[in-house]
Amino acid sequence: MNKLAIFDLDGTLLNTLGDLHSSVNFALRKFRFPERSLEEVRGFVGNGVVKLMERSTPDGTDPQTQQKCLDCFRKHYLCHLADTTAPYEGVTQLLRQLRAEGIKIAVVSNKLHPAVEDLCESYFPGLIDKAVGVSSEHQRKPNPVNVLKALDIFGADRYSAVYIGDSEVDVQTAHNAELKCIAVTWGFRTRDELVTAGADFIADNCTQVKNIILI
Repeated sequence: MNKLAIFDLDGTLLNTLGDLHSSVNFALRKFRFPERSLEEVRGFVGNGVVKLMERSTPDGTDPQTQQKCLDCFRKHYLCHLADTTAPYEGVTQLLRQLRAEGIKIAVVSNKLHPAVEDLCESYFPGLIDKAVGVSSEHQRKPNPVNVLKALDIFGADRYSAVYIGDSEVDVQTAHNAELKCIAVTWGFRTRDELVTAGADFIADNCTQVKNIILI
């Protein structure tokens, strides 16, 4: 049985899309750029905020302006990251059930590290054993370094841990760390995209995730 479950955050544990969308458009308006739809932002997320803003700004935006737009997004998002964000149905119960089974829980996200810590503490107090986001010390997925660090922290190996996410980036991250990946269909990508990415398991709800982890 697995003894460590490593989760993605956005699109897996929390529906953060509305707040990300609002902060993207706040920054775009500041620079008189065209705003993006919710579905466009859905397709842009998954590789961290630098890539999110690169994809959101118009083609040909010069690097200096792009950096200023990114800084504007970051400042706004860190103040508004919980305006509409909420856990997906069944997620909190899932985390409690896993802990009751003695399974350690980590979060490895491409979100800014302070935001990851704040959101995990706000929405899942006492349920996350380790939460890591992107910073100068923490690299961005699909680099597996933070997943491998989690394995080391909890004394787990590739046979006793599993990664759970909602995107092709998560599937690639898991496989780069030589872990099995459970891809959830309620997040930011479609089932077909997850199948194409090579997910080892597909889960449509939290009960299915729990059952796979407890195999």
